[in-house]
Amino acid sequence: MTVLIAGGGIAGLALGLTCHQIGLPFRIYETVGEIRPLGVGINLQPNAVRELFALGLEQGLAGIGVETQEFGLFSKKGLEIWAEPRGRWAGYNWPQYSVHRGHLQMLLYRALIERAGADCIVTGLRAERFENTSDGVTLHLRSASGKASSVSGRLLIGADGIHSAIRSHIVPGEGAPKWGGAVLWRGTALAKPFRTGATMVMIGHKTQRIVAYPISKPDPETGLAVINWIAELTYDPGAGWNKEDWNRIADINDFMPKFEGWSYDWLDFPALVRGAEQVFEYPMVDRDPIDHWTEGNVSLMGDAAHAAYPVGSNGASQAIVDARKLGAAFLKHGATASALHAYEAEMRPATSKMVLTNRGSGPDAVLQVVEDRCGGAFEHINDVISQEELTTHADKYKSIAGFAIQALNSQSSLIPEGARS
Repeated sequence: MTVLIAGGGIAGLALGLTCHQIGLPFRIYETVGEIRPLGVGINLQPNAVRELFALGLEQGLAGIGVETQEFGLFSKKGLEIWAEPRGRWAGYNWPQYSVHRGHLQMLLYRALIERAGADCIVTGLRAERFENTSDGVTLHLRSASGKASSVSGRLLIGADGIHSAIRSHIVPGEGAPKWGGAVLWRGTALAKPFRTGATMVMIGHKTQRIVAYPISKPDPETGLAVINWIAELTYDPGAGWNKEDWNRIADINDFMPKFEGWSYDWLDFPALVRGAEQVFEYPMVDRDPIDHWTEGNVSLMGDAAHAAYPVGSNGASQAIVDARKLGAAFLKHGATASALHAYEAEMRPATSKMVLTNRGSGPDAVLQVVEDRCGGAFEHINDVISQEELTTHADKYKSIAGFAIQALNSQSSLIPEGARS
């Protein structure tokens, strides 16, 4: 009955915690030899926070994150286009959190080890391929030294990210992730929080923009918090770029000349960049939706299933929701292929739409509308774009991404308390 999980990132760890919660045996196989806190800032939407609370991680989240209070869109001149409350301030029953990705991963990892024991995660083994069998699946693995091995289980879930070996086995010949021309530079720096003190902002337009938000509470003595920032520029997609890698160290001179004037009375972006100890470069890539995730006793989740542009603050959130949806399917159908098909039937259409929406109609799309209409300069935003148009766009995206307020608040729990497989 064991569920094999390829990948020990946020998706795989959330699924492991879910399996443990419902009493389903599992084992995670992770490529790296040691799980460490990599990455920079991410946002967790209320639909994902709800599920983490259901896993007993409410106190842990409060210790590592900031409850996001406001989300705002601004022109390149620093002028407010749209601002709205977020999380509990918006009427959700659960908060939205801004957190360091690595701190979230370690929170999940430590909770899982504490609950299920250290042997539930096997590190240093890379998933290569699988074979469906009459009563389950065999997963073939390889160590860093090249030694091959294999394990058998009832089901296999590919949670092995955008370069998923499990996905490449299901969809052979798909090729590399798609790059649309945008490159991100990311870092963190100590600075005073802006606006509400827990605000996330997107500034600019389609081909040049910045994002910033705090991922720590302010120091009580200095008033400084860790501010996560992103700079983005778009190039000719035909020119090619370095492979995507969160560990690629960048030179700020590659992008800072384009942002030197982006300093406002409430945010000094050049100072944020120069205050970063390290800056990471990351070409923004995704994958086309595919027509199936499931093959026999094997399916996909997280970025392995639906890698999307990181413009809607829902990559990690969706991975967590995937884990819970899989858990709900296991409760209803058992650890069977029927559970995988039920999960896919619900999640694949919704996430496919999200992937395509993030390519051009994400929450930031109105930035380009304003840029096209007035070059980012205006006295009153209503002279450029109506509040009705702005509200409609914001509400539409929340619905597509699965965190519309009324729908989420009225939704019954995915996994009832005490439910066991």
